[in-house]
Amino acid sequence: MPSDSIDASCNLTDQINEFFGPDGKLSLANGYEFRQEQQEMACIIAESLENSKDLIIEAGTGVGKTLAYLAPGVLHALDKNKKLVVSTKTINLQEQIIDKDLPFLQSLLEFGFTSVLLKGRTNYLCPRRLQLALNNSRDLFELDEFDQLESIEDWAIDTQDGTLSDLDFTPSAKLWSQVCSESRLCNPRTCGKNSNCFYQKARNDAMSADVVVVNHTLLFSLMDSLDESMGCSDGFLFSDDFLIIDEAHELEDVAANQLGIKVSQSGLIFDLNRLYDSTKKRGLLQIVRANEAIDGVINLQNKIDNFFNLVNSICDFGEWGREFRVKTPGFFPSDVSADFRFLEEKIISILDDVNNKSIRSELLELVNRLSVSRDSISQFIDQSLTQHVFWVEKTVGRYENLILRSAPVDVSEDLGSRFFDLSNSCILTSATLSIGENNEPLGYVKKRIGAEKIHTEKIGSPFDYKNQMKIYLAKDISDPRSNQYEDELGDWITAFVRKSNGNAFVLFTSYKLMNSVFNKISGVLEEFGFNLFIQGKNVPRSKLLRMFKQDSKGVLFGTDSFWTGVDVPGEALSNVIVTRIPFAVPSHPLIESRLEQIEKVGGNPFLEYSVPEAVLKLRQGVGRLIRSASDKGFVVILDNRILRMKYGKAFIRALPPAPVEVVNYEALTQID
Repeated sequence: MPSDSIDASCNLTDQINEFFGPDGKLSLANGYEFRQEQQEMACIIAESLENSKDLIIEAGTGVGKTLAYLAPGVLHALDKNKKLVVSTKTINLQEQIIDKDLPFLQSLLEFGFTSVLLKGRTNYLCPRRLQLALNNSRDLFELDEFDQLESIEDWAIDTQDGTLSDLDFTPSAKLWSQVCSESRLCNPRTCGKNSNCFYQKARNDAMSADVVVVNHTLLFSLMDSLDESMGCSDGFLFSDDFLIIDEAHELEDVAANQLGIKVSQSGLIFDLNRLYDSTKKRGLLQIVRANEAIDGVINLQNKIDNFFNLVNSICDFGEWGREFRVKTPGFFPSDVSADFRFLEEKIISILDDVNNKSIRSELLELVNRLSVSRDSISQFIDQSLTQHVFWVEKTVGRYENLILRSAPVDVSEDLGSRFFDLSNSCILTSATLSIGENNEPLGYVKKRIGAEKIHTEKIGSPFDYKNQMKIYLAKDISDPRSNQYEDELGDWITAFVRKSNGNAFVLFTSYKLMNSVFNKISGVLEEFGFNLFIQGKNVPRSKLLRMFKQDSKGVLFGTDSFWTGVDVPGEALSNVIVTRIPFAVPSHPLIESRLEQIEKVGGNPFLEYSVPEAVLKLRQGVGRLIRSASDKGFVVILDNRILRMKYGKAFIRALPPAPVEVVNYEALTQID
């Protein structure tokens, strides 16, 4: 490490303290502004890494937490010949780290280190599978899919990383599934360690890189999948690595989603169609002319349709429901296992007669997928996974789809052993981990993720909330559970949108209420000259956000995904309207079972789970407003339970330290 960069004779904490100091290397950057909070956070992380300790640290908005963990992380990795693994929830943050933050850090450190963004393997093109698809295109694809296949063939020559996001069109799911990397079909043995396979190259790059960036979902997938092993024997993903998890407030829900059953009707049919599509008379079995196996596919397709039709008829989803909890084993009678096994055995019986090794591997991979689905269906029906909640989920889009789901009710023990039982450091960070606890900072989150013994720190925001922000609490609006609330809500929203002259987020907790209110007030708002954007109208979130940012009088109506992970600094956003306290739907099977678990041990589910979770979500939503030191604006909370109910104090206590004004509707026009 060059001495003119950072004094290598100092310990890591001293190096980092100097780097982030008023006269340190960071001060040479354009637009530099010393932030004591950033320096403090970086030093705390450096000390944890030096001592191989775990840490949970909350860093308020504006601290610059990404650089505060990357700098000590990179220096520690290079000094100790370890690998830094960074995991985030959102793609935006991953790309920011790879494309902006790490190159910026490297320019300041003046010495080299390597980094790679590792995506889930199905994002990568496998050239060997592409060639197989081209050789058998007549038996696999329709004419329009063949055109896409040729385009992918041309793209494969020039693409640098071979990932789906680099492709300038969206191929059909069926086509991409036939050419993307899959674990049993695309590995060092089949594709060769030094081949032109994009996933194997990414894997090799990750093995040799100093910094590897992943998302939370991939983190769990790699940790749980033996065939995805990165040579890990004494680390999280790699030998002798250490882990920094950003957006750690998402960790519990990601874990619950990853550690359970998920079998979809459409996914099963999709896999069967890869074997043989009876409508189009195409598929892998058509290539090898395996007629008995083809009959088995057709039979299983019919049995699966009948099974899910039965599931749909038994489940009472209600008018607006999308989930039905299955509380007892054997609730759904099933005889599909025998049909799965029959098809699996038929395919296995013909493998010796299939001369093409690649096609043989493709068929074997689909047999394995069928076997996993069969086992998952049996586990779902028998409810053989202990401490899991089971439910059926209905998605309604172009086609109705049913999904068999399960999730562990409590993931704390799993997360504790997964992340905090190793000698390697694990650092968790986020802007929203606390719920305003007075007795034990971050105590709620620690308990939820099995980190009761882990040291915690809390770094405040450098923003001047008293002068940058104001909070309005509606006093005389009706209770959100009343019939009058919806009509009154539209009037309040209109008044506050006019006050800020647009540039507003209106955050809802349900699509139903959002659409209803939007339909009632959109005409009035448009008459006042505001340009309206609403989530869920077949416009991707990223495009919706981009249009909003470019508009001088925009008003964006959004639900869940706009409460978090959205960054709109500057004048485009000066007003965040929260329509309701964001309590999770208590009837959702996973939420319901978590509440039941607390009640079983004599706790208060509402105060011990519902309120803390809503506090965290509210902090996320409110945090959309002030994203830089020059931002100004106000937050409106149109739910008077925050004033009327005793638990409302927990929400007020967790808000930023900005002036609070309680307002009546009639007084809105007099607000300064």
